[in-house]
Amino acid sequence: MAISDFTTTLLVEQSPTEVFNAINNVRGWWSEEIEGITDKLNEEFTYHYEDVHRCKIKLIEVIQDKKVVWLVLDNYFNFTYDKNEWKGTKIIFEISQKDTKTQIRFTHLGLVPGYECYEVCRDAWSNYINNSLRSLITTGKGQPNPKEEMNDNNEDPSKKMNIHDFQTGITVNVTPDEAFKDINNVTKWWTENLEGNSQQLNDEFTVRFGDMHYSKQKLVEIIQGEKIVWLVTGSNLSWLNNKHEWNNTIISFEITRKDNKTRIHFTHFGLVPEIECYNDCSNAWNSYIHDSLYNLITTGKGEPDPIRENRPEVHQDER
Repeated sequence: MAISDFTTTLLVEQSPTEVFNAINNVRGWWSEEIEGITDKLNEEFTYHYEDVHRCKIKLIEVIQDKKVVWLVLDNYFNFTYDKNEWKGTKIIFEISQKDTKTQIRFTHLGLVPGYECYEVCRDAWSNYINNSLRSLITTGKGQPNPKEEMNDNNEDPSKKMNIHDFQTGITVNVTPDEAFKDINNVTKWWTENLEGNSQQLNDEFTVRFGDMHYSKQKLVEIIQGEKIVWLVTGSNLSWLNNKHEWNNTIISFEITRKDNKTRIHFTHFGLVPEIECYNDCSNAWNSYIHDSLYNLITTGKGEPDPIRENRPEVHQDER
């Protein structure tokens, strides 16, 4: 497996059997337009998304509660020069026990940065795996592509593939473990107005930005040197009509090593252009990630929001 193949991981409380069953329920997390059998060895199924993407997949390895491997038999993209880029690649789901949790390691073997579709496909998989599959496993309901309707054929493929959650990233000349440690140091780069703990799995913490913003996060996944995921369990953004827009969104930091540098890929799943706070919140994240977190990692000094006296009123139903 080459380092450049796209990979991501999930850590959940559900059993390997529940995870295995969710992965095989492809219509429940990838697309409702799947045709064919998706859970048996040597079976084949097809996926299509309007005129943007079609592929044919064969299950070449199915090990109960441990592993699922798909081989892409055929593929078509309408937005790349090589329409068949996925053809011959493998999509792998590996399930393992990690302490009392279940880990899913997803790898698209052959999806490499040299591909024209790499960024679009990487971001799409990040959304489907970290958001939709996670939701299917933990709540019983994913966010697959719905049954299709006619859309504008000139629309940006990335928007048509439902990958417009806010994403950004930085590259730093430190080890993944050093980057991981600084990300966890929330008061050094995001805000000094923090209550609770932000270091260990299942820790919960609140952040406040004067009377403008309150949110409560729970650490739902933390893998040393690789990944940190927060679930927003409550929020109050005082300037919005819907003050709770961040509720149940997911904030993810994925850490990878490439060419002796460390890449931090940040995604706020659920922070999408359709919601009221998108412009303000995405601008704020860009500042905190590209300026404050970057400076903390590279110079040892970030630029977190300072201690403030004013706090938004938080009601029980907002927690």
